[in-house]
Amino acid sequence: MRAELEEFAEEVFEPFARKDQRRWEQVYLRGLLTDGQRKSVEPMAARLGADGNRQALAHFVTTSSWDPAHVRARLAWKMETVIRPSALIFDDTGFLKDGNASACVSRQYTGTAGKVTNCQVGVSQHLASDHASAAVNWRLFLPETWAPGSVKAEPGKVARRAACGIPDDIGHVEKWQLALDMLDETRSWGIEVPLAIADAGYGDAAAFRHGLQARGLNYMVGISTTLPAQPSHAIPVVEPYSGTGRPPVAKYPDKPQPVKQLVIAAGRKAAKPVQWREGSRPGTGRSGSKRIYSRFAALRIRPAGREVRQTLSGPELPECWLLAEWPAGEPEPVQLWLSDLPADTPLTTLVRLAKLRWRIEHDYREMKQALGLAHFEGRTWNGWHHHVTLVSVAHAFCTLQRLATTPKDTAPA
Repeated sequence: MRAELEEFAEEVFEPFARKDQRRWEQVYLRGLLTDGQRKSVEPMAARLGADGNRQALAHFVTTSSWDPAHVRARLAWKMETVIRPSALIFDDTGFLKDGNASACVSRQYTGTAGKVTNCQVGVSQHLASDHASAAVNWRLFLPETWAPGSVKAEPGKVARRAACGIPDDIGHVEKWQLALDMLDETRSWGIEVPLAIADAGYGDAAAFRHGLQARGLNYMVGISTTLPAQPSHAIPVVEPYSGTGRPPVAKYPDKPQPVKQLVIAAGRKAAKPVQWREGSRPGTGRSGSKRIYSRFAALRIRPAGREVRQTLSGPELPECWLLAEWPAGEPEPVQLWLSDLPADTPLTTLVRLAKLRWRIEHDYREMKQALGLAHFEGRTWNGWHHHVTLVSVAHAFCTLQRLATTPKDTAPA
């Protein structure tokens, strides 16, 4: 496997001009791929034998001048040909920290812990299809506490920016905007994927959805149950004009409703059973695996709200899909998605694409548990970006090895 890793690394790290960088990127990758609980520099160096130069590894990942964007571009080109992505998936994950010295650490919410805690948050972009996925781009989220000029700025954190190597032009940017920035960068690499998938942290932002549409992408995004919307049959009307004052504008006669209420109004019978994939546990599926299915309802609705109206050129709200998972035995829907896919898209397709996000949870689990994604102990901006890029390369290599050894007759469709 070492020869295969070296060949893969030479292709992905081709931009490296210096011999020492070429050497230590391969050593670092081997450190990530070796057995061992901790994948920070010191324990990796202890396991690498003759190559275990702790100082050289620390310099390579923390202060060496290589640009991670060049590596990510080559990784994306390589994985695009293998994965044949049907979607770009955006998500974020937390890096729990005990102290406050690392770049962008703050008390903030992360789904990793399920609460507000002291952490960094990284936003990631993945190429994904039904059979594989790979993280190909990253951003480190900078909270307002680290942003000079913000009303929430904390002097101690702002003062540490220089020591952490945070560039002067990096300020606070919402996570959904970081996702759009990564999308623009990926497209500049020549990679075009027609669909974007994200959870409600992104889907609730109308500006994110509009940004995807403006770039020519369809979306399938999670949303909160309280997102306001009109039913598809709602029509804006204009009140009679008396001839004095400003003419009235067309508006919907009824107030928008929370999307969950629209699903409940449609009734439990609107939900149909759909199987979207087969799991890994033994069962009765065609490959001998357990079928994974639930009940889903798909409604045509018109999302409302001030953010939506700001993007309109006329009075009518755009129509799109509301997909709801409503399992048998549950009193109400448990999960909701919004999508602007065509009106004739089959329910099974909507469900399969909505559930494709499980691949990113799988990526995070592998990168954190096996490859040390959250084990980086350095404190710098560049160090964090270098480490997550190297972990992404190691994860992509594992994905290629797994695909190469998967029998074709049992490979996922």
